[in-house]
Amino acid sequence: MKKIKIGVTDCSKYTNYAKWIASEPNIEAVQLGYSQNNFSQIENCDGILLTGGEDVHPIFYNKPELLEFCYQDDVDERRDEFEWRVLDYSQKKQLPLLGICRGLQIANVFFGGSLIPDIPIFKKTDHSKLEGTDRYHEVVTAPNSLLQNLTHSDKGEVNSAHHQSADRIGEGLIVNASSSEGIIEGLEWAHPKGKSFMLLVQWHPERMINQENVFTKNIKNGFINSIIQ
Repeated sequence: MKKIKIGVTDCSKYTNYAKWIASEPNIEAVQLGYSQNNFSQIENCDGILLTGGEDVHPIFYNKPELLEFCYQDDVDERRDEFEWRVLDYSQKKQLPLLGICRGLQIANVFFGGSLIPDIPIFKKTDHSKLEGTDRYHEVVTAPNSLLQNLTHSDKGEVNSAHHQSADRIGEGLIVNASSSEGIIEGLEWAHPKGKSFMLLVQWHPERMINQENVFTKNIKNGFINSIIQ
């Protein structure tokens, strides 16, 4: 089988994502980040994985006044700008795209959407870690969505470790999963015909305790299969 290369955006937990997505011998993870100054490596990639991490700076969705609600030690405009270029390239070249946590958020902003800067303040609920450990909660999938077709499930349990989420949905996107409190947990193309694979999830499939859970295993397999086909 031909070896495929997946560009994985750099973050403090890059190794976790790289090991998860490149778990088979025919898959290679390519680290992409501004600190590596290696944007040109994207030309060798067959797909893109946008990883989790810092809050997206609200200037990117024209709400600079919301910066006070962000974790300001975790705002990195250089990363935002780099991943903006990654998204732009991925769309021009029709590369399959999987976004995780922050990956969902930066992609939603790229397509013209906005973010809830702090869920506890604006939505009076909490999806961040509990005493340093991921929370787990149920999500409900949208009928006939790519996510539901991949998981064969109308609901399931996922992990949660975020204080921001999508608010206004980006152009061309649709919600494919929500929590019981109405927090957006997943996005995908509203009209996927003629477009490359794109799945954006708010949870962390790369570190779910049960890696046989369809909300991690089937998502990874669906993404990889979209590259191979």
